[in-house]
Amino acid sequence: MLNYDIVVVGGGPAGMAAAIKAKDSGVDSILILERAESLGGILEQCIHTGFGLHYFGEELSGPEYADRFIQLVKEKNIEYKTDTMVLEVTPDNTVYAVNSSDGLLEIKAKAIILAMGCRERPRGALNTPGTRPAGVMTAGTAQKYVNIDGYMPGKKVVILGSGDIGLIMARRMTLEGAEVKLVCELMPYSSGLTRNIVQCLDDFSIPLELSCTVIRIHGEERLEGVTVAKVDQNRKPIPGTEKFIECDTLLLSVGLIPENELTRGAGIQLDPVTSGAVVNESRETTQAGVFACGNVLHVHDLVDYVTLESYAAGEGAAKYVLGTSPEKKYISTKGVGGVRYIVPQKVNLNIGEDVKLYFRVGQVYKNAFISVKYNGNEIQRRKRPRLAPGEMENVLLKKADLDGFEEGGEISISVEV
Repeated sequence: MLNYDIVVVGGGPAGMAAAIKAKDSGVDSILILERAESLGGILEQCIHTGFGLHYFGEELSGPEYADRFIQLVKEKNIEYKTDTMVLEVTPDNTVYAVNSSDGLLEIKAKAIILAMGCRERPRGALNTPGTRPAGVMTAGTAQKYVNIDGYMPGKKVVILGSGDIGLIMARRMTLEGAEVKLVCELMPYSSGLTRNIVQCLDDFSIPLELSCTVIRIHGEERLEGVTVAKVDQNRKPIPGTEKFIECDTLLLSVGLIPENELTRGAGIQLDPVTSGAVVNESRETTQAGVFACGNVLHVHDLVDYVTLESYAAGEGAAKYVLGTSPEKKYISTKGVGGVRYIVPQKVNLNIGEDVKLYFRVGQVYKNAFISVKYNGNEIQRRKRPRLAPGEMENVLLKKADLDGFEEGGEISISVEV
C-alpha cells in the first residue's frame, strides 16, 4: 500500500498542469500515473503549431507546449510513473494500477485528479455498410503513423468528419504528398475551429462538403473507394445524390469520447451531454476528494483552456487535502435556448472569487446575443457576430454577483437571435 496526498490519473497537459498547481498550492506528496511511455499525452504527436496562443502568448507546436510542463514537473520534483495503467478508482479513493516494474500497485490517496483525456469515435460506432479492408482508420491513428512512426497510411484520401484532427490531417497528408480528395461532414456546419478550416482546407484547395456522409465502403484486402451522398435535415442519405470516390485511405474524424470508464466505475455522476463528470467550479465531482479536468471532463477545442481548467482542479484538490475548502453553498447552471451544456454544472457561492462558465452551442448562429440569467432575470447580455459548435464560449460571473445570489438558485445561459 502506497500513500499520497494527491494521485493524478493521466500525464497529459491536464494532469501535469493540475499536479503543478497542486504543488504550488502547498501539497508536496503528489504522484502522476501515465499509461504511455512518456509524459505529454496526445500533444506528443501534434507537431503542428497553434498551441499556446492564449496561455503563453506565442505559437508553439504540441511537443513544445507539453515540454514546458514536463520540465516544470521535473523541476518541482513531482513524482510520476509512466508505462503505468490505472485499473480502478474505488469509492474510498483508492487507486489500483499496474506496470512491469512494480507489478500491481495499491495507492491510497486523500484526493484524486482524473485527467485521462478522450478517445476518438471508431468506425464501429458509425454502422457504415461495407467490408473491413485496410486503409480505414481514425484521423488520430493516421497522425501517429505519420508524425511518430514515419509511415504514410495511403496516397488517395477521403476524410469523414470535419473535427479539428481531421482538418489538420487533411493538411498533413497533403504536405506529405497524398491527394486529399474530399472532406465530407454530416452536419450542415463544420465541427472544427474556423482557423483550421482556413489554414488546413482553404489554403490547400481541399474541398469541404457539408450535409454529406460516407454511405458505403468498398474493397476487400485494401480500401478501393467510398460512396458518399448528401443527407437531408434528418441526416438521412438523399437518393440520387450518391457519388463514388476512388481512394485507398478513409480517415474518420467523427467526434471524441471522454475516457470515463474509471469515473463510471467509481460511481461518480456523469453529465449525459458532455459524457464527463458533473463538477463544481473547483472541478470536484460528486465524490468528495475526486476532481476531473481536461478532455475527460468535456472535449476542449484549445489546450490553453485545458491548462486553465486543470489549474482550478489542482488548486481545488490542494485545498481539499489541506482542509481549506470553503463551506459548500451551491447554485446550479443550465444551458437553454441553443446552449448544449455548461461546465461547471454547479457553483459554490462561498468560493470568494470570479467564476468562468464554459459552454457550447448546438448550431451556427450569426449576430446573436448571449443571455445570462439568474432565476429568470437577465444579469448579462452581449452580442456575438458568430457562434459555432466547434468553438467553446465562456462567460464570467463576478464575485459581486455571486455574493448577491442565494443557495439553490439557477444560472441559465441561452442564445437569442
